[in-house]
Amino acid sequence: MLPTDLTLLAIESSCDDTAAAVLTEGRVASSVVASQRIHEGFGGVVPELASRAHQRLIVPTVEAALVEADVTKHDLDAVAVTYGPGLAGSLLVGLSFAKALALGLDIPLVGVNHLEGHVYSVFIEEPCPPFPYLCLTVSGGHTQLTLVPEGFVHEELGRTRDDAAGEAYDKVAKLLGLGYPGGPPVDRLAAEGDPTFRAFPSPRLPGADGRPGFAFSFSGIKTNVLYFLRDLNDAERQRMLDEHLADICASFQQAVVDALVGALRDAVRETGVEAVAIVGGVSANRGLRAAAEAAGQADGFAVFVPQLAHCMDNAAMIAVTGAFKLGAGQTSPLHLTAQPSLAL
Repeated sequence: MLPTDLTLLAIESSCDDTAAAVLTEGRVASSVVASQRIHEGFGGVVPELASRAHQRLIVPTVEAALVEADVTKHDLDAVAVTYGPGLAGSLLVGLSFAKALALGLDIPLVGVNHLEGHVYSVFIEEPCPPFPYLCLTVSGGHTQLTLVPEGFVHEELGRTRDDAAGEAYDKVAKLLGLGYPGGPPVDRLAAEGDPTFRAFPSPRLPGADGRPGFAFSFSGIKTNVLYFLRDLNDAERQRMLDEHLADICASFQQAVVDALVGALRDAVRETGVEAVAIVGGVSANRGLRAAAEAAGQADGFAVFVPQLAHCMDNAAMIAVTGAFKLGAGQTSPLHLTAQPSLAL
């Protein structure tokens, strides 16, 4: 239950989205995200460009969130902000703004781990999972499976050893000429293709007993796509992209989704936990959502996924997490520093 006597501003700037949200009267009253389109031509986020864009966008984004929520800065009881993990320059912009605002208004500062924000994004709106629940975080920067037995208690079951699932989508999309970000076009084309066109390697790694475990590696599958296309001559490659682009996307996505959902199903069996949350940018993927729902119906576990607007990086999840932390008496000092490689 979110506190009803709290008005809190939240700021998220860990990567390339400048976001602000206001939580008041027990609900998220506004959530504003200013996306940076300057990275599209580079096929990925350029850290220096991202931090400069945050500097330009942070003030108007916060002002828009306050106006949408119909509150002023003097109504605020606290400021929550992401302090890691993420891009160092991007984090510094949001964190510096939040610290200055908290100091100027003489209100508490609440530092929030970006990954915690995703884990608790399923509490922005009903229905919410009960404790304990399993949480699969899949985004452009992170892929990990976590057991959440109670609030702010986390047991990592496994994570990627190299690239994240979202990064693999972006790199494969670039190889296929689909632009950036790569998740949406690959997902859209996958729905039209044959997922058995080609067998791409599973991103799921074996455990100590040799059976599939809870760790992942997405570097191999994107390299496999690269080699598949590289081994064709120019004419063959063009014909392949003209005639089988959707099939390649479907086969790639099938391998990724099978690995993620397979790990979830095994985690449910191993832990006995019957509530599963899927969060992060890749949780917007229709193929992943459909496969998880089907697995839940078959195996008897409930699946909780945030609304599409709350799957991507946003400040609403930072607001909810910050409110829970403040309710538990957790605040942060004004000398809080950005931690780009912070773990959950």
